[in-house]
Amino acid sequence: MKKISILLAVVLIGGTVFFFSSKFRRKPPSSPFHPSRLVIKGSDTEVQLVSNVAELFSKGNPGADIRVTGGGSGVGIASLLNGEIDIANSSRAISDKEIEQAKSKQMNIREFRLARDGIAVIVHPENPIQQLTLEQVGKIYKGDVANWNMVGGTNGAISLYGRQTTSGTFVFFRDFVVKAEYASSMRNMEGNQAIVDAVKEDQKGIGYVGIGYIKDAQGQSRKDIKVIPIVVVAGQQPVSPLNKEAVQKGEYPISRTIFQYIASTPKSGSLLEKFLRFEVSTEGQTAVEQSGFYSLAQSDSAKNQLFFETIK
Repeated sequence: MKKISILLAVVLIGGTVFFFSSKFRRKPPSSPFHPSRLVIKGSDTEVQLVSNVAELFSKGNPGADIRVTGGGSGVGIASLLNGEIDIANSSRAISDKEIEQAKSKQMNIREFRLARDGIAVIVHPENPIQQLTLEQVGKIYKGDVANWNMVGGTNGAISLYGRQTTSGTFVFFRDFVVKAEYASSMRNMEGNQAIVDAVKEDQKGIGYVGIGYIKDAQGQSRKDIKVIPIVVVAGQQPVSPLNKEAVQKGEYPISRTIFQYIASTPKSGSLLEKFLRFEVSTEGQTAVEQSGFYSLAQSDSAKNQLFFETIK
C-alpha cells in the first residue's frame, strides 16, 4: 500500500484530539502498540503540553506517529490498565487502588515525571481580594465561606468553579487543599480553559487551574483574570504560582508534579524510550516551559534517571 509522506496535525476542539504523524495510512493498525506509534491519553491539563512536545519530537523523527487525547487523569490510567494505550498522562500520583488493579493484571506500572505545575487560584480582575490563606481557600471550596465579605472582599455570594470528577486536578485540589468533599454548589467544568472562561465572566467567581492556563502568548499573566497569591500560614508573605523557583522548590503551597505512567519498563531503543528521553531533554523541557509549565526540579530529574537505568 502506498504511503504518502506528509506532516499531519489534526485538532478536534470538542474531543481535544491531537494527531502528529509523518505517514498517512488508509488503514492504520487497530492495536495501539505499534513500533512507530504511541497512543497517549489522560490528563486534560497535559493535553496541550504533551501535544506540543510530540509535535516537536515528530519533526526530528519523521517515522513517528504520536496520538494525544484527554479525558482526565483517571480515564488515562484506566485506559492504561485496560491495555489500550502506551502512556497515561496524569496530573496526580497513581492511587494505591490503581496500583493494586495493575498488580492483579500482572502489570508493573512505572512512573515518569514530565514537568512541575503550580495550581493557580483565580478570580475576576475586578475582585478586590489581593491574597488568601490556604485555609481560606479550603473553606471556600468546602462551602464554609460562602460570601466574599468573610475573607475581606465585598458583599456577594461566591461562585465556585472546579473540575470534573475524572480530573487529576479535581482529586489533587480536593485532597491537598479542601481536605473534604467539595461544596455541592461547585460547578464541575470539563477543563482548565472552561474554568478560565467562566471566571473571567463572573465577578463573584473563583476557580483553580494549572499554571499553563494563566499565561498569555508572551508568558505573562493574563489580564482577563486575577491570580491570587497564597499564604501558607497567616502573617507570612504570600507566594504566587508565577514564581517559578517557588513552585519548583515546593514553596508555593499548591505545587505538584506532572506525571506519566506506562505499563512496564520500555524496551531499549524503542519509540517509547526515545520519546520519554526527548521529553526530559533540554529541547523537551524548553517546550515544557514554552507550554506555560515549569521544567523539572533536580529531585524529579534524579528519579527519572533511576527509571532510565532500569532500561536494558
